[in-house]
Amino acid sequence: MQDKPVARSVSQKRGALVRSRHSALCILHCAFCILPTAFRLLPTAICLLLFAYCLLPTANAQTTGGVKGKVRALNGQGIAGATIIARQNGEDKKSVKTGDKGEFVLVGIEPGVYNFVFDAKGYASGVRFNVTVKKGQIKDLGDRLILSVDQGTMVIVHGSVFFKDGRSVPGAKVEYSRVRSDGSLQKIGDTITNYTGEFGFRQREGAAKIRITAKYKDATASKDLDVNSAAIYNVAISLDVLRDDK
Repeated sequence: MQDKPVARSVSQKRGALVRSRHSALCILHCAFCILPTAFRLLPTAICLLLFAYCLLPTANAQTTGGVKGKVRALNGQGIAGATIIARQNGEDKKSVKTGDKGEFVLVGIEPGVYNFVFDAKGYASGVRFNVTVKKGQIKDLGDRLILSVDQGTMVIVHGSVFFKDGRSVPGAKVEYSRVRSDGSLQKIGDTITNYTGEFGFRQREGAAKIRITAKYKDATASKDLDVNSAAIYNVAISLDVLRDDK
């Protein structure tokens, strides 16, 4: 009499287990039915996100402005790596660097009036004042944004040429060359002494040995000058000839 309820209980448990497995199979079946649809919709969702992302720069460009131009040295050559800064009320707002040819485009600037600062290593800074930036426009600052060489970063040589008796030699030809490690010469340039016998030249800073040669008629004399950093160097060269010698 007591064994029958036990048998019914075991049967009920087996039935419940079968129903649970059936329910799990139904859930898995539904999931597999839904997943292909979800995967089909995934590329569409990604495309919509990318499209929205691509619209952001366009929307930003319509509410901001910019400038473009070209930074040059005094010789007309473009200055690569120069920094252009948009400055408003003493605060730097945006910046960009020039390319290999000195050209630049600076965008994403809020409409307003700015001072644009141009800065490059070895050059004195330049400023274009009171430039108005308008919404949705790229203002052309031109290709003649000239920076002069910063003398504080230059080797400057001042020299004089003298006759044997100590008087100045006007009209003497002066050549200056870099002395290479093997003793060979690389010509840098030449000049002529003025009426007081003086001459001068400059070059970018950097350690070097420079040979300065003065020539007047058949007389020639040279001096080597060791330069280590940006500074003013003075040199005097005496020719073994008198002023009245033919």
